[in-house]
Amino acid sequence: MRILVVEDEPTIASNVSTALEASGYQTRVATDGEEAWFLGDTEDFDLVVLDLGLPRMDGLAVLKRWRAEGRQMPVLILTARGAWPERVEGIDAGADDYLAKPFRIEELIARVRALIRRSTGHGSPVIESGPLAIDTRQMRVMINGASLNVSPLEYRLVAYLLHHKNRVVPPSELIEHLYGDDDARDANALEAVVTRLRKKIGADVIQTRRGFGYVVADGPE
Repeated sequence: MRILVVEDEPTIASNVSTALEASGYQTRVATDGEEAWFLGDTEDFDLVVLDLGLPRMDGLAVLKRWRAEGRQMPVLILTARGAWPERVEGIDAGADDYLAKPFRIEELIARVRALIRRSTGHGSPVIESGPLAIDTRQMRVMINGASLNVSPLEYRLVAYLLHHKNRVVPPSELIEHLYGDDDARDANALEAVVTRLRKKIGADVIQTRRGFGYVVADGPE
């Protein structure tokens, strides 16, 4: 899962990005409104944490432009502007949630998890498909209720496929949402991760659709 963190205060941006990555997400940081708008308009993110008081373009203007251009990723507004009219304005502009500064990082992570789950149609923090399940609160992968030992990359792969279960996910989309900007990004590396996972969770849980991608499905298609 990829998250765009838009924050011009370096300490806050670093703390939020570090906490999100420790919770299993890949992050990209933008420090001004124009950079944020460009990244959100040209790259795919599963969620945006958006400060309103930004240089070069206000966060609310960025959000309005994204929504006008059809960008539908969930947006969590993060700002020191705590008055209720400003909160209403942000929600009306297309924000999905609002968190006022100062905040607890644990609450931010919980809100991020909930927004991503809801955006992919899942209400529970535990997402299941057949014998396979993840607990998004504890970053656990389970088969028939038993926890498995998986790497952070393997967890991200299972989590992405389960969030999008019953949909064939192209390799290019998986690569975009699994790897950081400095990581190796190629189909062979992705196939190696899938192969390792199949040895742990079973050969048939992650299915391959030749020429299309990978899918975790609730039942036979």
